[in-house]
Amino acid sequence: MGMSLKEEVLAILHEGTDLTLATLRPDGGPQATTVSYASDGLRLYFGCAASSQKAANLARDPRVALTINLPYADWGEIRGLSMTGTARRLIDGDETDHVVSLFFDKFSETAQYVSLGETPLAFFEIVPTVISVLDYRKGFGRTDLLQVGEHERLIALRA
Repeated sequence: MGMSLKEEVLAILHEGTDLTLATLRPDGGPQATTVSYASDGLRLYFGCAASSQKAANLARDPRVALTINLPYADWGEIRGLSMTGTARRLIDGDETDHVVSLFFDKFSETAQYVSLGETPLAFFEIVPTVISVLDYRKGFGRTDLLQVGEHERLIALRA
C-alpha cells in the first residue's frame, strides 16, 4: 500500500536538507535564497543573520514561497515540494531552543556555527498554506496540490 499524500510530504521534509526560499524585496521584487532547514510536522524552521536582507524582507512582508528538491539520478525519480505560506520570527526562548534542538538532530555540524556567536542569528518558522507535491515516479510532471487546513490537515485541491 502506498503512502498517503501527507506521509509523502513528511517524508520529503525529513529527507531534504535545503530549500530555496523566495521573499519580497522592498520594491516588491522576489529574492530567492537557499537555506538549510529543519521541520516539525509540516512546520519548517531556518536561521539567518538577523541583519540579512532576507530577515528585513520577512519583517516587512511575511509571505513566502519555497521549493525543496530531493537528489535524483534520473528524471523518473524527481521528488520535491513547492509551498506558499507565512514566516514569523521566533522571539520566545523556548521556541528558539526547540528549533536549535531540531537543527542539532538533523545537522551534527550545527554546533560549530552556533557556538561562533559572531553574527546574531534570527530563527524563523514557516507555516505552509498550500503545498504542491512533485513526484515523477507517478508519471512525468505529476503533481498533487494540497491546501493546509486546521491541525495540519491536508485537503486535496487537485490530485
